[in-house]
Amino acid sequence: MNYVPKLRKDYNEKVKPALIEEFSYENPMRAPKLTKIVLSKGVGEAVADKKLIDQAVEELTIITGQKAVSTVSKKDVAAFKLRKGMPIGAKVTLRGNRMYEFLDRFITAALPRVRDFQGINPKGFDGRGNYNMGITEQIIFPEINIDRIKRISGMDITFVTTADTDREAKALLREFGLPFKKN
Repeated sequence: MNYVPKLRKDYNEKVKPALIEEFSYENPMRAPKLTKIVLSKGVGEAVADKKLIDQAVEELTIITGQKAVSTVSKKDVAAFKLRKGMPIGAKVTLRGNRMYEFLDRFITAALPRVRDFQGINPKGFDGRGNYNMGITEQIIFPEINIDRIKRISGMDITFVTTADTDREAKALLREFGLPFKKN
């Protein structure tokens, strides 16, 4: 028997029927779903120290359980001493079971460890049903060993959905368990 993540099972049994009822979709296939989660980390100081990129890639790999890749600059910026093709960040894209596993760990283990947590900002939607949020400290993830961290840094997390509107995407993410702030 194949392993099915808890949130994937919850999507099929609870989230999807709730969305179909809330938005009264004629076709159940119209119900929005999560397609991917992208974690990205910009490391501007990497212009001076190349080892910072390796640390960022390693941290994202540890957090997600999937190999992260470094990102390179697309153009020259003389003011920042940046050349085209220099590594300046790291990213990892999660799909399928790894995506659901990460989302489960993010909601149940990482978010409760955020200092003075009041809920996540509901204003991070882009108008096309995707949600972006920033994390200020990578140490909220239990996989990160705080003793091995040389410097605290943040990252961006993007939730890409098939929703047509922000309202549908917010309902989807709320059903998954993301704690949005009350307006």
